[in-house]
Amino acid sequence: MDKPIKKSFRRGRRTRIFVLATLGLVAISVITLGVSRLKPAAPSLERATALIETVKRGPMLRDVHGTGTLVAEDIRVIAASTAGRLERVLVHPGTPVNPRTILVELSNPELQQSAVDTEYQLRAAEAEQKNLKVRLESDRMTQEAAAATVRAEYQQAKLQLDADEELAKQGVLPALSLNLSRVRTEDLANRYQIEQKRLEVRKRSEEAQLAAQQARNSQLQALLKLKQEQVQNLRVAAGTSGVLQQMTAEEGQQVVPGTNLARVVEPQHLKAELKIAETQVKDIQIGQKSQIDTRNGIIPGHVSRMDPAAQQGTFTVDVALDGELPAGARPDLTVDGTIELERLDDVIYISRPAFGQAQSTIKMFKLDDDGKTATRVQVKLGRSSVSAVEILEGLQPGDRVIISDTSSMDAFDHIRLN
Repeated sequence: MDKPIKKSFRRGRRTRIFVLATLGLVAISVITLGVSRLKPAAPSLERATALIETVKRGPMLRDVHGTGTLVAEDIRVIAASTAGRLERVLVHPGTPVNPRTILVELSNPELQQSAVDTEYQLRAAEAEQKNLKVRLESDRMTQEAAAATVRAEYQQAKLQLDADEELAKQGVLPALSLNLSRVRTEDLANRYQIEQKRLEVRKRSEEAQLAAQQARNSQLQALLKLKQEQVQNLRVAAGTSGVLQQMTAEEGQQVVPGTNLARVVEPQHLKAELKIAETQVKDIQIGQKSQIDTRNGIIPGHVSRMDPAAQQGTFTVDVALDGELPAGARPDLTVDGTIELERLDDVIYISRPAFGQAQSTIKMFKLDDDGKTATRVQVKLGRSSVSAVEILEGLQPGDRVIISDTSSMDAFDHIRLN
């Protein structure tokens, strides 16, 4: 009797174990399915690290920002006008100069010797001119004396002819003698005319020879003046008042005409050259107001020029300064510039977020009413400035949004603020 009871007990025990195991597996499956269907918990963001801004409505100033330097409006490049070797640098950058300040000294022995030779050539030519003048004057006087002699003989022959004609009328003088007297008078008349012409030709020849010699002298005078100026230019002067900004030549350097030696600027007449990104330059116009920050004061100005083409992704924009220069303003000083594009009277805007460009659509986290959570919303941006951007769609005045970088939260639509 004991054996059947034991077998029945064992079968019941196995059945209970099987049922319990089955129920356990079902429970685990249900729990797993439920957990899989739960949404992931919202990530958290430290409020202290988040930049939260309130959407506003009102006027907004559109502007662009760029860095640059102060540049002199009047820059005088001092170039060598004479070839030579740079012997001494007399003035160094930063030194005030005037038009007569000697910056460098050059040497050129060949030029100096050429100037001396030209001076001696001029002296010899001037002496030759005096000698020629005396010689021509002597020859002219000889010609004048010859003409005077012929004229006297002609006058004498003419008087003799008059007397012979009177005697011939009286029948005292033979006809042959009268004819001889007439021939002599006519011959002397012709000779006198020839001598007069020769005298005129000699005068013109004298003038031509003197003019040719004078031209030679003038040429030598001009050459000597040029040589002397070139010698003087071996001492290179600033030629203007200002400050020596740069000395580009070195002692011992061999220079040729046209070699840049130095740059002199007028420190009181400066402009700002700003580098503006090519993506921001499209709305800049000549005449727009600007503000230049020298870190020791702000100078008002206006846009005066803009490069026609970009270089390495930026445009150079010149800003003319309309106010007084603050202390410490000098060429090559690094400055920050802001150019005012336009003033918008009534727009919805926020401070410019760390992400997103003008005229684009982005997603931002807008704080919920409790201020403890934020929900991602789609926002359409409009026109922008250095510090603000226009809101076209997605936000309303009074909304609070996170404008700092939230790219690490791109996978979530909700976040919690701790």
